[in-house]
Amino acid sequence: MNLHEYQGKQILNSFGVEIQRGIVATTPEEAVAAAKKLTEDTGTGWHVLKAQVHAGGRGKGGGVKLAKSLDDVKRIAGEIIGMDLVTPQTSAEGKRVHQILVTEDVYYPGDSEPEEYYMSVLLNRSTGRNMIMYSTEGGMDIEQVAEETPHLIFHEEIDPATGLLPFQARKVAFNLGLSGKAMKQMTKFVSALVTAYEKSDSALFEINPVLKTSDDKIIAVDAKVSLDANALYRHKDYMEMRDKREENPVEVEAGEVGLNYVDLDGNVGCMVNGAGLAMATMDLIKQSGGEPANFLDVGGTADAERVEAAFKLILKDPSVKAILVNIFGGIVRCDRVAAGIIEAYKNMGNIEVPIIVRLQGTNADIAKKLIDDSGLDVQSAVEFQEAADKVQAVLA
Repeated sequence: MNLHEYQGKQILNSFGVEIQRGIVATTPEEAVAAAKKLTEDTGTGWHVLKAQVHAGGRGKGGGVKLAKSLDDVKRIAGEIIGMDLVTPQTSAEGKRVHQILVTEDVYYPGDSEPEEYYMSVLLNRSTGRNMIMYSTEGGMDIEQVAEETPHLIFHEEIDPATGLLPFQARKVAFNLGLSGKAMKQMTKFVSALVTAYEKSDSALFEINPVLKTSDDKIIAVDAKVSLDANALYRHKDYMEMRDKREENPVEVEAGEVGLNYVDLDGNVGCMVNGAGLAMATMDLIKQSGGEPANFLDVGGTADAERVEAAFKLILKDPSVKAILVNIFGGIVRCDRVAAGIIEAYKNMGNIEVPIIVRLQGTNADIAKKLIDDSGLDVQSAVEFQEAADKVQAVLA
């Protein structure tokens, strides 16, 4: 589950990670009030206004701006709130901005120049261990850094038996070129960051940039946090941070009815029981000259109500030109699935998109006869190749 920047910073700060302080606002008036509050609490004269959407590269799309006065705060807030923010990580339509984060200015003058670093904590899937990935090139796209200057990206793996050791945190600070107070602050920052990542059951913590201020403080200026949805039962308070407005509405609807659905850019909808069979079905569609429009696992209870809900989700996509239903009857009997498909089809009325149904397993022969004798515009298949040929035919 992805979080907004301000939510990620709340989690970081709760584990002792120093952050750039800010207040969320949903109107220009709230933004001005937030700016006044921050000035009282921190003494900051300027403020940074940041669009709160689940996408990176907000600054490139005009979603992060500096305000040097309260008039600027009100004007800029009015420009950002309600805009459709387009970034390198959004669609061409962009994401609607419903709220902004008004933050303190941390790039103040002092004895030294502020410096920006990149840092993230995530799972290294090749080793099965968590790791810290960091670079001196903060504020830049890490993909660009990896491509152009890979030697500037460092990794520090964390042994699950011992956790992050003190020397590893110091090594991170040393590789970033820090010394003195800044090195001590960075060591503390790294240890707190790893603790926050582990204790919150996160899948990713990405801080870009981590800032060394002019007086050698180390703070998180940004926070991209993704929580492990499978561990949310341990964090009831984090579940309340979910913003469904930032998610695909069809995927949200699917989750509410208990279906595993992922929206894709294709022309053939697929309804399958089991994730492995679903992946194979997507391959089948590709080999037949089509493109899968979705991943949809209806699970082991493919009754009429569940099948009807699945059909409705698939048909919400106007690019779908055909639907392939591929069910293996192991736990569930094929004839029950066939009866569910027929009932759902009748309940929905006329479906103009061709439907190919492949049922294999327990009572598959009975299921095929039910489909063939239903009088509905549904094509049955038994073998994988037969289903592929029929998909190819309806797309031709």
